[in-house]
Amino acid sequence: MIYETAPAKINLTLDTLFKRDDGYHEIEMIMTTIDLNDRLSFERRSDSKIVVQVEQNYVPSDSKNLAYKAAQLMTETYGVQQGVTITIDKGIPVSAGLAGGSTDAAATMRGLNRLFGLNRPLSELCNLGITIGTDIPFCIYGKTAICKGKGEIIEFLNKPPSSWVIVAKPSVGISSPDVFKRLNLEEYHEVHTTACQEALLSGDYEKLCESLSNRLEPISSKMYPEILKIKENMLNSGADGSVMSGSGPTVYALAQKERQAKHVYNSVNGCCNEVHLVRLLG
Repeated sequence: MIYETAPAKINLTLDTLFKRDDGYHEIEMIMTTIDLNDRLSFERRSDSKIVVQVEQNYVPSDSKNLAYKAAQLMTETYGVQQGVTITIDKGIPVSAGLAGGSTDAAATMRGLNRLFGLNRPLSELCNLGITIGTDIPFCIYGKTAICKGKGEIIEFLNKPPSSWVIVAKPSVGISSPDVFKRLNLEEYHEVHTTACQEALLSGDYEKLCESLSNRLEPISSKMYPEILKIKENMLNSGADGSVMSGSGPTVYALAQKERQAKHVYNSVNGCCNEVHLVRLLG
């Protein structure tokens, strides 16, 4: 039996630059990981089946599950004849903008690499992973990084200064393709990518909080006004900075002091059913 931890990601910044010829948007985003995890285990089978077991019945266990797709991709690419049972213990909210599915797929690729003794380098797994999900290459490494292209061009950055993270997901699910369909590249929305890189380089927590920005936030919050309400609530209750992660609907806030973080957590907890108080990893 092999075990892997799959941490959630948050976007410190997210920018969309132009529409590519392949239909994807060219993105530029800075991401890091937080101490909010799924846990996966991998066990060889005597047959050649891929079996995904998830306790939560709202999570698919068939080929719609990214972990299943990742296992299928690995076994087909490397000619693995033996099957695997993948057990997923979900701690990350679903359809949240926290890369829950992608981090499970990344953990599956790392796990099967070990389980079957394939010994493939992580860079090779990233090139495979991008074919089924744009956040998977980042999740395979799980460090702080700026990601470009579709998400496959990765440059590692310094991890952020130590901080508490208050993560709040309203009870709506957002489809990333729906958000990107509504994206108008003519409309200007400032994203502070350079400032964020500088803040990470110098370890400047205040500058980091000021640089949190997401090009998709105005679009998702137009669809679901509760996104901005949560953000305002977090900032009004003393958060140092707050922004939506990914295409939403999850909003997170940073707070350097524990007492301050608990105050933000308690303020949001009353109006949002999925709230977590965790630490930055990166």
